[in-house]
Parts: sequence; structure tokens; C-alpha cells
Amino acid sequence: MNRREVLLSGAALSLLGTRAFAQSGGEIAIGAIWPFTGASAQVGTDARHALETAVDIVNNAHDLDLPTAKNAGLAGLGNAKIKLVFADHQGDPQKARAEAERLITQEKVVAIAGAFHSSASSTASVACERYGVPYVAADSSSPSLHTRGLKFFFRPAAHDEMFTAAMFDFLDAQKKAGKKVETIGIFYEDTIFGTDSSNVQRKLAAERGYKIVADIKYKSNSPSLTAEVQQLKSANPDVLMPSSYTTDAILLVKTMDELGYKPKNILAQAAGFADKAYFDAVADKSVGLISRASFSLDMAQKRPAILKVNEMFKARAGRDLNDNTSRQLMAILVLADAIDRAKSTDGEKIRAALAATDIPGDRTIMPWKRVKFGADGQNADADPVLIQYIGGKFVTIYPTAVAVAEPLWPMNA
Repeated sequence: MNRREVLLSGAALSLLGTRAFAQSGGEIAIGAIWPFTGASAQVGTDARHALETAVDIVNNAHDLDLPTAKNAGLAGLGNAKIKLVFADHQGDPQKARAEAERLITQEKVVAIAGAFHSSASSTASVACERYGVPYVAADSSSPSLHTRGLKFFFRPAAHDEMFTAAMFDFLDAQKKAGKKVETIGIFYEDTIFGTDSSNVQRKLAAERGYKIVADIKYKSNSPSLTAEVQQLKSANPDVLMPSSYTTDAILLVKTMDELGYKPKNILAQAAGFADKAYFDAVADKSVGLISRASFSLDMAQKRPAILKVNEMFKARAGRDLNDNTSRQLMAILVLADAIDRAKSTDGEKIRAALAATDIPGDRTIMPWKRVKFGADGQNADADPVLIQYIGGKFVTIYPTAVAVAEPLWPMNA
């Protein structure tokens, strides 16, 4: 090993922030932290398919108007290929932190993407900050994540304040159209995702003039929600707004069915209500469910790449892209684009390239105006949509500019 190699090796093991790993075989290692086992394992399985689809787009030449798609590999790094290194956080924030550190120090990744659970993204991104490695929050939506002053944190997709504002805009539109929307029930799990979501819902309900008749916090992965559902049934809000992960969402709907409670309307904060496992379990009890979303297949008529990318994903996963998988896929494309422009595997240079990102919305598969990060690492132009489960699939119902169907309101009409 010569002197230059020794110096590079020393820098790679440093905690001081700058990193310049030599990638063997022309490969650039990117860490991917998701729950591959445990209660949210299906999310991790779907995420793997989405991330691998994104890597296919980057590593091979495709006739798609998407970042890095037309070239085989990263042109800025001599056509180097992306290699994903997966890590399982099992829904545990401390495991997420430990796995992030392992990916950085042992697997020599140049960046990390993750992590579905906002609590996991919170700890993993702090570890990345300490090592000077960019972290891209693909599908974690807690509003507090981008307010911590982290330099290496980036989120291309919307956060729950943005999602919730769209939800209340929709409720305002329904009220203006003469529909009965006066009372709201807030139902949320007790981690950072549910707590932050409920805080925003409470604030906007007060500002927009909606009465909260149920405000129920429950323990995540609770064995029973009978008492909570009885409270909801008694309050009987015009709109139930749940923030739950998959197992809780399934238990909630099953318990409502057992107790004979049929909400007038459900307007969900996605998460568990967008998961395949949820619909496998309770699709028959979810007709009319409305969820906020980052993605809709309906947009394909305006963005042709959506159908082609969806077919690539479907060949792996056996199902269409959804709210979670579309965000996961785009996160890797945004990150690959930045590495390509940085022409480097150095953490600070990749961070600078991410900060300079400006991708027009029509070069994504999302309904976004563009991808451009603020000083806090948040993309403020990630426009959300609302989708409703009708006829065995989700259709876009809001905003009207992209809607393909009128909302079924109330859902149990």
C-alpha cells in the first residue's frame, strides 16, 4: 500500500466527516435501512423491490426521462454502478442507529436511504450526521425530522404537515360543496410519527373551524383496541383521521367491524393504510377509505415514465407501485443523480450536490412540481394527492386538477 492509499484509508475511518472510499469493481455502495423482519416486514419486502428497480434504472440504459436513466451507470464516475447494502432495523430506532453505523464503518457506504418508521430515520440520520454521510429520508414523514439543523439530512417527499394541509383543504372543499363535515376524530399511535401527525391535525382543525370530538392516543402494536374503538363509536365523528402502522391499522378496522362501528368517513395518514398486508387482511372493510399519498398511477397520462417504471417494479413485486414504494424508488434516483453530479464518493461533495438538486417534476414519477431542497433538507415542492379505495383500487380524488373520480362521501353512503 503506497502513502496515498494509507492516507485515504485513514480518512475513511475518521469520524471527522470527510469520506472518500475507493469502491471495488467500479461499484458505489449505498446503504438501505428498512424493516425487513417484524411487524412491518412486508414494507421492507416491497421497499427492496422498489430500491432494486431504481438501481436497474441507474445501472442500465433506459429510454426514460428520469435522472441517470439514459446512461448505463453513473457517467460522472466513469459509469460506476450502484450497489445496495441492506440493513434490517426491525422497527427499532436503536437498531436503526446501530445499523447505520455498521453500514458506514464496515460496509463503507457513501450514503444511506431509509427507513419507513420516522423514529428509525431520526436515529439513523443522526448517526449519518456524525460521520458526514448523507441520509435521504425516502418515506419517513414526521415533520420534526427536517427541523433538527442537520446538514446531511434530505427528504424529497412531503412531510405530514404538507400532507395534513392537503387533507384539510379537501375537507374545506367538501364543506363548501354542501357535505356535512363538522367534527373530527384523531386516532394516533405513540411514536414520533403518530404524535407529530396528531399535533398538526389538532392545529389545523382549530385554525379551520373543525371540532375535535375524539382525541385518542394508543400504544403502538397494542394487543387490543377495543376500549379505543368504543370511544370512537361513542363520539361518532364526521371524519376519522387515523395515523397508524400496518398491524395497528388492521387491528383497528377489524375491531371496528366487531363492535359494529362504521365510520362516516376515514381520511388516513397513509402508512399502514397504504400497505399490501393491510389490504390483504381487510380490503373488504375498506371500501371508500381515503388516504393522503405521494403517488398515483392516474398521473401516467401526464407523465409517461410512470407506466414503464410501474411495469418494471411489478415484474419484481407482483403489484403496482404505491405511496411508499414510489417514494423509495425516487429517493434512490435523487441520490444517484447527486452522486453523479458530485463526481465523487466524498460525503461532503455528495451533500453539496444534493443541496444543489433541481429536478423538474416531469422528470419524476411523482405529482411534484420539482425536487429542490431548502436549507433544512426538505423539498417544499412535493405536492401530495388524496386517493380513495374504490372498486378494488385507489383512484385520485383530489386536487381537482389531477382527480379522475368524484369522492364517495360519506364512504358508507
